[in-house]
Amino acid sequence: MNWILLIIGGLFEVAFTYCIGRAKDASGTEMYLWYLGFLLSVTVSMGLLIKATQTLPLGTAYAVWSGIGAVGTVLMGIIIFKEPTDFWRIFFIFTLIASIVGLKAVSSH
Repeated sequence: MNWILLIIGGLFEVAFTYCIGRAKDASGTEMYLWYLGFLLSVTVSMGLLIKATQTLPLGTAYAVWSGIGAVGTVLMGIIIFKEPTDFWRIFFIFTLIASIVGLKAVSSH
């Protein structure tokens, strides 16, 4: 169950980076609403990480959580914010995914 919470927490990490990206292009009330979304997403993401580390090893949980956020944020940047793609970016995204899967596979929980 805590692995599921950790994955959801990682997805909320992607959500808070999305909110930052949208807030920088907004102004007035809309900007503040994006920053509110950022604060809510950070709170949920960190709360789920804290909950998951009650039974999962801290180092593994943090690496998986931040890896999900990193991969998700890069993919979101490519798909939504039209950031550049090249062979090496994609290659290293896949190595990061392989590392996350590897950490999960060798975890005793």
